[in-house]
Order: sequence, then C-alpha cells, then structure tokens
Amino acid sequence: MAKAQSVTAITRAIRDALEACFPYAVQVEGEISNYRPHYSGHAYFTLKDEHAQLGAVMWKTRAGNLPFRLEDGKKVVCTGTITVYEKTGRYQLNVIDMQESGKGDLQARFEALKRELYTRGWFDESRKQTLPVYPRCVGIVTSPTGAAIQDVLAVAARRNPAVQLVVRPTQVQGAAAAADIARAIREFNQWGGADVLIVGRGGGSLEDLWAFNEEVVAQAIFESHIPIISAVGHEIDITIADFVADQRAATPSAAAEEVIPSRDEMRGQLLYYQDKLYSLLEHRLAQARLRLRSLQNHYAFKKPEGLIEQRREQLHQLSLRVQQA
Repeated sequence: MAKAQSVTAITRAIRDALEACFPYAVQVEGEISNYRPHYSGHAYFTLKDEHAQLGAVMWKTRAGNLPFRLEDGKKVVCTGTITVYEKTGRYQLNVIDMQESGKGDLQARFEALKRELYTRGWFDESRKQTLPVYPRCVGIVTSPTGAAIQDVLAVAARRNPAVQLVVRPTQVQGAAAAADIARAIREFNQWGGADVLIVGRGGGSLEDLWAFNEEVVAQAIFESHIPIISAVGHEIDITIADFVADQRAATPSAAAEEVIPSRDEMRGQLLYYQDKLYSLLEHRLAQARLRLRSLQNHYAFKKPEGLIEQRREQLHQLSLRVQQA
C-alpha cells in the first residue's frame, strides 16, 4: 500500500501541474462579482460568465493604479497568471493588468478616426471660431436630467443670470445618442438664436462617452456656424468632439465659467471705462483751456486797434505805389 501523502504535498503537486499548463500570462474576460475590497488595499473578486466562475486577486500596488472603479457587474478583461492558493486549496487568477471589456477595440477605433479627421484638417486651429466675449444666449446640448446641466445652471445663476440659456434635451449615451447630438447642433444652427453652444455631459467610462467619439457628431461640430465649446466628462477624458470643437473645457462647469461672462467683472470693466473716459475728457478740456488762454493773451486780442492801424498803413502805401505806377 502506497504511503499516504500530506494535504500540502498533494496541493503543491496540483499547483505545479496547473501552473505548468499555464506557464505564461493569460487573458480572461468576464464579469466581476463578489468584489471584496480588503483593508490592506488588495482586491478580491470573482470573474464569471454564464457557465463558470474563477476566483481572482489583484494586489494593492496594481489595484490602486486602475483608471476606473472596481464594482460588481463590471465587465473586464484581466491579464494574469493561474496560481493555487495552498491555504484554501483554491486555484485563482493573479491579476497583473485589467481593462474594461471592449475598451481595446474602442480605443483602436478612437485612434483610427482621430488620424482620419486630422488628415482632413478638422482639427486645424486656423478654422476654429472665437468664442463671443459677451453672449446674450447660450445653447446647451446635453441631457436634461444629468449632473452636467445642473452644474451649468448653477454657474450661470452665480455669474450672470441675465444671460439666456436654451437647453436642447439630448441623449448622451446609447446607440441613438450620437445622431441625436448631431441633430441638436444642426437645429441650433437652423434656429440661429444662440451665440455659442456648450456640447457635453458628465463623466463616465469610455463606453459611456462614446457618442462624442462618433464621426456624425464630429461632422456636425465641424459644420457649425455657431462657436462650440465641448465639455465631455472629467478633466482626464478626451473625445473626438474635443479636438474638433472651437474650444475644449475640462468639465461642464468649466465650460460655463468660460462662456458666461461674470456680471461683477462686467460692472468692474464699465466703471474702469467710465473713469478712463472722465480722465480723457478732463485732459482734453485742460488742453482746450490752455489754448484758449494762449489765444486770449495774444497781441492781436490785447490791442486790436494798433493791428488795424498797421494794416491800414500798409494799404495806404500799396495804394500810393499803384498810383505811381
């Protein structure tokens, strides 16, 4: 009868055999579930699909550098090595890198369209319009229920309530969003009542913001006769719309700060110009007074009879010369 082996020996043998089957890092796509953020900073979770699940761990140094938040239900592509955790006898994926599912394909599409539009000249600074300094009406292309519109309204109320805001309720996410955004921009151009447009939405994943990376939106911005400032996502988010727009703002709030003139600053400028006008008028008046005083002191004004007598004598002499001739 063979000698009994310890649990440790069997587990290590399984580990060696399993790791030998996967000597290199593998990519696994699945949905996060049972996410458990550990106090140490390590991330423990399960990757699952319709038929199976796989335990996974991502150590603190890597989990802390992810550009997105880990949460149950998020679809991701993980790169890592297959290992066995001897203490529990469970095999798991030691995650080295993680991306949101589909992000690689979307990023490739983003770069391809970016190169294409750059070649067409749609990003050229020479074709960009200047934003108006004192717009009377600001058009807003965004969702009527998102955080972006609330941010813009709050900034407008603080800076200058006199500026008219016209919101065109727009889909900013989903399959129909890009066409709706482009249609909204064209409707504003047909109306012609807005001096400048804010086009954007709040933050989100690459998929959430994708409508602003579609060519139909880029074309509508490029063809717009109204200056457009793009305000998509957060400061780190960059979209095709940002490149084509006449100006880019880091957030919707920043766009409102840029577009809507401050009432207090306008009042300050008016006071400055008023003081400057008064100073110029006083200077002109002072110069006029000096000239008038100089004329008043002129010899001709002091003794006009003597000047007339001189001219009369000259006339007499000329008359004599005429008679002699």
